[in-house]
Amino acid sequence: MVLDYQVLGDVRRDNAVLATIDSGQRISRLLFDCGNDVLSGLGVADIQSIDHVLFSHYHMDHISGFDMFFRLTFSRYTRENHIWGPPDTSQVMHHRFQGFLWNWAEWSRSQWFANDIYPDKVDTYTYYGKEAFANKYPHSTTPTTGHIIETPDYTVEALTLNHGTPSTGYILRETSRVNVDVEALKAMGLAGGGWIRDMKDMSVSDDAEVVIGDASYKVGELRDKLLVESYGDSLAYLTDFLMDEATQALLIDKLDGVTTLICESQYNGEDIALAQKNYHLTATQVAQVAKQATVGKLILIHVSERYQLLELQNMLTEAQAIFPATDFPPHWQLDAEVIS
Repeated sequence: MVLDYQVLGDVRRDNAVLATIDSGQRISRLLFDCGNDVLSGLGVADIQSIDHVLFSHYHMDHISGFDMFFRLTFSRYTRENHIWGPPDTSQVMHHRFQGFLWNWAEWSRSQWFANDIYPDKVDTYTYYGKEAFANKYPHSTTPTTGHIIETPDYTVEALTLNHGTPSTGYILRETSRVNVDVEALKAMGLAGGGWIRDMKDMSVSDDAEVVIGDASYKVGELRDKLLVESYGDSLAYLTDFLMDEATQALLIDKLDGVTTLICESQYNGEDIALAQKNYHLTATQVAQVAKQATVGKLILIHVSERYQLLELQNMLTEAQAIFPATDFPPHWQLDAEVIS
C-alpha cells in the first residue's frame, strides 16, 4: 500500500492537493479543493481518474477550477462521481451543473452524487446527466461515525472548522493491515498452511480450533501470539479557518500521529491580528499544532499574496523554529537566486 500526494498550484496562487492510494490491486485518487488553474499540470487521464472531489468550502479560490474537472468528467459512468463538502454542497453543485447548456443530454449515462457534510450526518443527493442535471434527488442520510468514506484501502474523516462559514478539513488514512509476525511463527516452530487464512479471518471465532501438525490450537491463542497490526500512512488537509482554543485542542487530538499535515499559512506570526480578523492561520499557529500533535511533517500552502518571496522564506524559517519538519511544496521556487 502506498499513499502519495501532490500539491497543485504555485506559490501565492490557488492551491489544491491530489492524493493517490495504490493498494497493489487498485488505484484511488482524491482531489482536495479545485481552485483556479490547479489542474493545468495534470494530464487528461489523470483528471478523469479522480474518484472523489472534496471541498473545504466554496470561496472562489477553492472552486473556480471545477469547470475544467467537470468538462472532462460530466459524462463519466464507468465509476461513481462523488463531490463532498460542507452543508449546501448539493445546492452549490446543482447551480454549477445548471450553468451550462445541455441541449444534447439524452444520451448521457452519468450519475453524480453531492454530499453535504454536517458534524453528525451526511446528506447525499443525486443528479442524472440524461436529465440535463435539472433535478436534485434526495438519495440518503447517513449518520457519521467518524468516517465519511470507508473502503478496503482507505478511510476519510471530516472535521467541521470555522471560516466565518463552515470549512471542512479532511484526514485520509490508509487502512491498517493485519500480518503474521514471521519471527514469532518461527519461534513457535509452526509451518504455514490453510490455518493462517482461518486465523486472519475475523469471522472465525477465537474459540475455534485448528490442527497444525500433531497439535491443536485455539484460534484466539494464535492471533494473540502471531498477528500484528500495521498502520499505514495518513494525510490531513486543512485550510481557511480560525484557530481558537477549542479548535487547537480538537486538532491536536485528531491529528495525533498523522504522517503528513498539509495546511494553509496565510500569514506570518506577527500578523496574527489579521489572521484572526479574516479567519485564517499564521505559520506559527500551524507549526505549534503540528508539534503538539506529533505529526510526521508539515507542508505549508495557500500563503497570502501580500508577502514577497523573501518574506515567505522568513515565514518558513519561523515555522521551522517551532517544528523543524516544516516545508513549502518542493516545486515552489523560493531559493536565493529566484528571490534576487
